[in-house]
Amino acid sequence: MSVSKRIKTAYPGIYYRETRRVGGSGVERVYYAVYKRDGKVVETKVGKQYADDMTPSRASLIRAQLVEGKRSTRKDARLEAQRKEAISIWTIEGLWEEYKRRRPDLKGLRTDQNRFEVHLRYLQKMAPENVNTTVIDNLRLSLTQSGKKPGTIRNVLELLRRIISFGIKKGLISGAQVTAQFEMPLLNNEKTEDLTARQLQALLTAIAETKYKKAGDMMLLALYTGMRRGEMFNLQWEHIDWNRGFINLVGQDDGFGAKSGQSERIPLNDLARQLLSAIPHGKSPFVFPGKFGGRLVDIRKQADALKKEAGLPEDFRPFHGLRHVYASMVASTGKVSMYELQKLLTHKSSAMTQRYAHLRDDALKRASQAAGEALVQALDGSQDRCSR
Repeated sequence: MSVSKRIKTAYPGIYYRETRRVGGSGVERVYYAVYKRDGKVVETKVGKQYADDMTPSRASLIRAQLVEGKRSTRKDARLEAQRKEAISIWTIEGLWEEYKRRRPDLKGLRTDQNRFEVHLRYLQKMAPENVNTTVIDNLRLSLTQSGKKPGTIRNVLELLRRIISFGIKKGLISGAQVTAQFEMPLLNNEKTEDLTARQLQALLTAIAETKYKKAGDMMLLALYTGMRRGEMFNLQWEHIDWNRGFINLVGQDDGFGAKSGQSERIPLNDLARQLLSAIPHGKSPFVFPGKFGGRLVDIRKQADALKKEAGLPEDFRPFHGLRHVYASMVASTGKVSMYELQKLLTHKSSAMTQRYAHLRDDALKRASQAAGEALVQALDGSQDRCSR
């Protein structure tokens, strides 16, 4: 029997169609509710005349509940049942694969994949709900006993927590509250990298002569401003305030942009202005565009090649290291406070800036010593005049 015409009832928004009766002779009415949801007109079946003992008045009550959000449509109920069924079959490995599928451009994904293969693969078939504090403690203990550094342990635990949090946030799993019970090891292994004057000169020479122009410009910008690699990946021409002399670091929630996730701004000094002014404006909105003019996601090979050309230490991190060099040079002038340096580096916590405090202290000591020497010379001159 073909689909019949929709017929109005005496109740607003309630219609019916006639269809062949299942399990009996003749036809029966199938009632539908029509209403708006999220600005769109929705039609949903509410029941059959005989099979569900449905009447226009009952259908009208159901429609009112649907409009108020107190009742789910049959389709919504079916989807919810499917979702709950799917929840029961998710594993740590399944969540990890889904995480990668939805965020293919996330920076550090290759490193995370290696961490998963080396440290979390044995948990692959475990249901997220079964990752309790005992499992986490055993993982931490195993990593510690195998000689892993606190930073490595922290990164592995953070990856596991991120995978489970992703599943909860996306509605793939429920009830996994274990993410709040991850105890991270305390770290005291922050590496403050620096370059000697000779190494810095070698790098500047290599940048001037290299064929990796984009990597060279980015390394110079890190040296001139202390910008992070992700902030440069995300930098667009419209983020540069040429008139006021600032670079706006626009916050992102995908691992790019300002690290804090909130928008920041840093001064556009003369060296940075000169560098950025010399970069050609293409069709891309990005200052350092990637493939097809989109956002750049990786420049490690070119930066490492430049580092090798300059003869820098193997463990020197091109962008992170140059950010430290910038901070060290600023602190060494003794002309900025720790608060000002914190703002320049866009550190969320002053504790992160304290690693440079000794450099500022040294500069202040030199200034104090110079003042003392000047005072001694003045006193000596005064005594000479008095003796004459």
